[in-house]
Amino acid sequence: MKVISYGGGVQSTALLVLAARREIEYPTFLFANVGDDSEHPATLAYVREVALPYATRAGLDLQQLDRRRRDGSTETLMQRLNRPDTRSIPIPVRMANGAPGRRSCTADFKIKVVGRWLREHGATALSPATVGIGISLDEIHRANRRRSEAHEQIEYPLLDLHLRRSDCERIIEDAGLPVPPKSACFFCPFRTVDAWRRQRRDEPELFMAAARLEETINERRAALGRDSAYLTRYGRPLTEAIPACGVEEDVEDPGEGDCDSGWCMT
Repeated sequence: MKVISYGGGVQSTALLVLAARREIEYPTFLFANVGDDSEHPATLAYVREVALPYATRAGLDLQQLDRRRRDGSTETLMQRLNRPDTRSIPIPVRMANGAPGRRSCTADFKIKVVGRWLREHGATALSPATVGIGISLDEIHRANRRRSEAHEQIEYPLLDLHLRRSDCERIIEDAGLPVPPKSACFFCPFRTVDAWRRQRRDEPELFMAAARLEETINERRAALGRDSAYLTRYGRPLTEAIPACGVEEDVEDPGEGDCDSGWCMT
């Protein structure tokens, strides 16, 4: 069994094109959707309106997977974050010193979801599935952090082909497809300052939804006697940390948010 963990972003879409051209041998692509209320709408639109039809035409199997509870019902990341009895925060909110806290979102809503599908389709420790991850040469440090589960054997086709993100964009364009936006939850604390500013300017509804989520998290933390946590490193509410358009602070953007899993934002 050979599958690609498909994130809906540039690198994994390049893998989709390479598979369609039969330059890599991966017939199945698995998109673990953390929730229609959590994934960025642009990513969902790209997966459903661009990637899925393209995969179908190429004879590839692109499947959307949802997190399922033991009773068979589905759960989204946003639902988990808003659950009244949730004591731990699964996303890497920023602590008082600006450092990200511990997280379980990638494990619970990406890795375990894909892993469950693999096991249901026959993957075992004795007969593991091959899982391709879309990490390019310019992100090779992420590959070094990705731990393999017992039922899977991890491969990095883009590294084997010596491809960078810019190469991936060219591959996608050569296939006649639009280059996808960066895939991540719209409220991810790993978003850059510039990304937050663009969201407040261009997607005010999403920005305010993220601000409401931050308020909910801190209301729950206050009830537990814990310090506040935030979606940015500035140690204050999102609406204050990211001023409205035209009132920008003179700060340096630290660069791309760091996803050390090899599953998100690819």
